[in-house]
Amino acid sequence: MTDQTLALQAPVPLEAAEPQRIAVVMNRKSGTNSRDRDAVDRAMEVFGRDRATLYHWAPKKKQPIAEVVGRALEDGADTVVAAGGDGTAMAVAGAMLGKPAAFAVLPLGTFNYFARGLGLDEDPAGAAQGILNSRAHPIRVGQVNGTVFLNNASLGIYPAVLKQRESVYARYGRRRIMAHWSLLRTFLKFQRPMRLTIDADCERFETRTPLLFVSRSAYQLETFGLEGAGAIGKDAFAVLIGKGRTRADLFRTALRLCTQTAQEGRDYDFIEARSLTVVSAKKKTLLAYDGEKGLAPSPFEFRMSDAALTIRLPREAPA
Repeated sequence: MTDQTLALQAPVPLEAAEPQRIAVVMNRKSGTNSRDRDAVDRAMEVFGRDRATLYHWAPKKKQPIAEVVGRALEDGADTVVAAGGDGTAMAVAGAMLGKPAAFAVLPLGTFNYFARGLGLDEDPAGAAQGILNSRAHPIRVGQVNGTVFLNNASLGIYPAVLKQRESVYARYGRRRIMAHWSLLRTFLKFQRPMRLTIDADCERFETRTPLLFVSRSAYQLETFGLEGAGAIGKDAFAVLIGKGRTRADLFRTALRLCTQTAQEGRDYDFIEARSLTVVSAKKKTLLAYDGEKGLAPSPFEFRMSDAALTIRLPREAPA
């Protein structure tokens, strides 16, 4: 048995019975939203109040997510469920990495790519039932400069879209149409591509690009008709490097993404890599990971996690 096999062994048996003690972790701010609160209440009824406990996390007050997850594990939880969108799922998953319990998601966000990729229903009650009827399965997740991400991490135009989307949501509410409006506004403000030096599995090259997109989600890639799903199953990153240099290029690529007609070589370059080091010409660059974003110093180190994350995978979900 190799060291890698040992590292991926999960503390929960692969054919474990349904969860017995469930901790549901919810962003306290999300709990003030009546829609989210009602959704969690319905899921708790499906889980059963005798075996499910709700824990509130207060990121706005700088409460560490590890503190909340640690308390849930000390209370005996064998499954920790992140109630929220991809950002909440990412935070809880980071705290669960290598822990002797399984991780699951109750989708409450705008896109919910990770939950949808697992085959979970976007209806909270349906998702809760899928979590109950699940098996535990170990996976490796991506990390950028030590921070876990489940779907993707990126530099360039996409982080700028997320930044614009945050201000649009604050003014008009969290709706998918507002997300598309954010995309349009960001493209109109676009000025010039980034200058990057990329070391992918020890092969170095330089490029100018509006977007570096590092994916760990086969579901998300397939949704937009992009290359790279095969890399995910090999414990590698699917790295997409945008080829657009102008606003017109960006609009054409966006249209092709919406119609699933984007092509490798024309709209983007694709590489498969197990490790990636990216140096930006700027000292600090906007970095996004699973919907969160912030200025971060170069270089950017993308690596696969050494420890396993044990996830709850619905038994009827596709491989």
